Amino acid sequence: MRFNCCEEGFRSPKKVQEAPGSSRKVDQLRDRGTTSAELAQEWQQAGVSASARTVRQRLLEDGLVSRRAARKPLLSRKDITDRLIFCKRYRDWTAEDWGKVIVSLFGASGSKLVQRRKGELYHRSCVVPTAKPPETIHVWGCFSAKGVGSLTILPRNTAMNKEWCQNVLREQLLPTIQEQFGDKHCLFQHDGAPCHKVKSDN
Repeated sequence: MRFNCCEEGFRSPKKVQEAPGSSRKVDQLRDRGTTSAELAQEWQQAGVSASARTVRQRLLEDGLVSRRAARKPLLSRKDITDRLIFCKRYRDWTAEDWGKVIVSLFGASGSKLVQRRKGELYHRSCVVPTAKPPETIHVWGCFSAKGVGSLTILPRNTAMNKEWCQNVLREQLLPTIQEQFGDKHCLFQHDGAPCHKVKSDN
């Protein structure tokens, strides 16, 4: 065994056999959710000797950092068009205008780590597609420029349907609006889920 001498003391040389060409980068970019340990095992099966630590160092050198995957809805062409219309309609609103808006949303728990570079937050290979109905534990909350509102945790595996939506709006949203805005005018912005579109909610 040969040792290298440095200011920090003695250390053994890195044991790594270079993969031919750019296969290391291709393997990693094919599945951003692959961990450094899993990637090291794949390399070893291909005849490349490298530890998980060495893999992490190589990924960092290439600008790939482990981050929590962003969640992005599975959008239809109509969804994309509607969102574009919304953005154009309100693009000239001022901070004062948005200060009169209270926003609500609900989502599910769970996260996934991916390897990504700076500026790749919403790269297709770095996001976790989401779809309705969400799964696991659902949480509803609201907020405005004046602060955060109440937080409601639904029973496990319970989706936000019409009945739950009506109950949450009545028991959680209205008291928050009264607390933050009093008798002043405000606008309610929801996430467009089907449960918000029933006539009894209007």
